[in-house]
Amino acid sequence: MSSSRESRQRAAARARLERQMAARREAARRRRRLQARIAGGVASVVLLGAIVWIVVAVTSDEPDQAPTPVASDEGWPCSYEEAFPQPSAEPTPADDPSATGDPADPSASPESGEEPTPTPSLPEGIQDVGFPISEPPRSGFQVFTFETNLGTIEVEADLSKTPCTANSIAYLANQGFYDNTSCHRLVPDIYALQCGDPSGTGRGGPNYRFADENLPLGQLPAYHEGDVAMANAGPDTNGSQFFFVYGVNALPGNYTLWGKVISGMDVIKQVAAGGVVEGSEELDGGPHPTVQLTFTKVTAGPVTPASVYTPTPTPSESADASAEPSPADS
Repeated sequence: MSSSRESRQRAAARARLERQMAARREAARRRRRLQARIAGGVASVVLLGAIVWIVVAVTSDEPDQAPTPVASDEGWPCSYEEAFPQPSAEPTPADDPSATGDPADPSASPESGEEPTPTPSLPEGIQDVGFPISEPPRSGFQVFTFETNLGTIEVEADLSKTPCTANSIAYLANQGFYDNTSCHRLVPDIYALQCGDPSGTGRGGPNYRFADENLPLGQLPAYHEGDVAMANAGPDTNGSQFFFVYGVNALPGNYTLWGKVISGMDVIKQVAAGGVVEGSEELDGGPHPTVQLTFTKVTAGPVTPASVYTPTPTPSESADASAEPSPADS
């Protein structure tokens, strides 16, 4: 009887070890695949064939004022995939006495020489925060408010263009994920201020990834002042990091354009005007801005049917609109 029970316990321990090892192999495989695409983390994208920076993508198109559009079915429902899989805590025969009918033996242990497999830990800066819902609203507009140490910034998202991205930003904001975090990278060459990484290393974020949306591919320039886009480490690797654009840049349209700054652009330009900390280009998450911008509180507003954003005419547009016909034109 004792020998039979010990045999079952050894078999159960071996089965548990095999499942854990299989989970570790799968996690390692996915980690290698992701790391190959990350190539050093969310840090850089090729700029002018010389400087490589990877930043978070932004939305640059102005929201439509016509009847509220609805997002297409492509990429629907939203899919948020675990970036670094963790083994599920499934009971094994050794853990569940009812599976064999025998009471658990507290002294039972794996066979001699075998050590328990440790649970894989998440990479530094990655947080397990769960997952957003998969079917958020696909029409309307939503304003995100970033209260900071320098003033308030408001960003509007068009849910017909980026429902899954806005849903993720709202989910993280509601969890307080962005609260008390600072914008860690300023890249003057591409007029971008990157934020959204609680670790400040450029490698942090939630333990999930999701697909790109609203890529301004084939548009030159792809991003304009006031755009807000998701940072990524390659196609469909969006997490929590994003960047504000404070000037027309040369970035390709490979970053999800999800928002437009509707107020607080002066706050972003104040940080940009301060430049970068000398020598910080070589630091994790660098180059770091000299003027620190910290989000004290980030909130997601209600979904509304109409946009609250009113484009401000540029000086040239204002001049064209008020210009009188010249003698040569009459």
